[in-house]
Amino acid sequence: MRYAVGIDLGGTFVKFALVSESGDILFDDKLSIGGKALRDDILDTVSKAIGKVIQKAEEKNINVIGIGFGSPGIVDGGIVHGGADNLNGWENINLANLYSSQFGLPVFVDNDANVMGLGEAVYGAAKGCTDAIFLTVGTGIGGAIIMNGQLYGGYKNRGTEMGHVTIDHKGIQCNCGGRGCLEAYASTNALIGQYALRSGKNESEINGHYIVKKFQDGEEAAVECMQDHADYLGHAIAGFINTFSPQKVIIGGGISESGQFYIDMIKKSAFSYVMPDCSRFTDVVGATLGNSAGCMGAASLVFRNCN
Repeated sequence: MRYAVGIDLGGTFVKFALVSESGDILFDDKLSIGGKALRDDILDTVSKAIGKVIQKAEEKNINVIGIGFGSPGIVDGGIVHGGADNLNGWENINLANLYSSQFGLPVFVDNDANVMGLGEAVYGAAKGCTDAIFLTVGTGIGGAIIMNGQLYGGYKNRGTEMGHVTIDHKGIQCNCGGRGCLEAYASTNALIGQYALRSGKNESEINGHYIVKKFQDGEEAAVECMQDHADYLGHAIAGFINTFSPQKVIIGGGISESGQFYIDMIKKSAFSYVMPDCSRFTDVVGATLGNSAGCMGAASLVFRNCN
């Protein structure tokens, strides 16, 4: 059995795990990087995380064959080129060379959403599928495309920004600099903003789970906002299905764990807009790996690239 280190870097934590090729997690944990950590602090924290996994592997007499890394931003050739707005100074960093030199192991890096999607394709909701679309709904909206069993990132791995397809060409401004993006309408942050506006409540007192609870209680503002949220996602997913005809569309992110009703709302919306012939072999499902998706997907980069 082969084993790898899986690293999942987020805006406030770095998650790490020792993962077997069959998908078993033998050890996992996380370290805080804080909301305002500087580049060198983040690099040091990741180094500590990798060290902890390797130490645990040595204690278990396990030989680690490589390190997989899911990082925010645009990643190509093991280098983060930029685009990670939630991490200070996180650009022009050759993560592969840095950690390979430090630990004497091959290092494989990809975008964090891509890696989560790969985890679901290899070990989770799309296991056994050759073609899948993954969306993670949270503070923003990330995504991944699996084509013919491989991650697809476009030229120089700069594509698959699924949250930044335009759903309203005259729409509201998005953080990316564009206008009318899916993320600006259907992220959890957008849902909170829309609910606060309709209910008159303070945004600081609201989160996605609060809105879901109010929706289940039948509160009018929550019902309207959740229906709009599902409809925005459904429109975009219909477009993805029409374009790629995946076997599975997988919905992840914290709000996706609210219950099957949430997935069903999005699925109903998507299939009301999609071209029937394109969706004949497609299902819309919830992610199954939860917080482990990033580390498992990162580890799978190692298994796919090491002979």
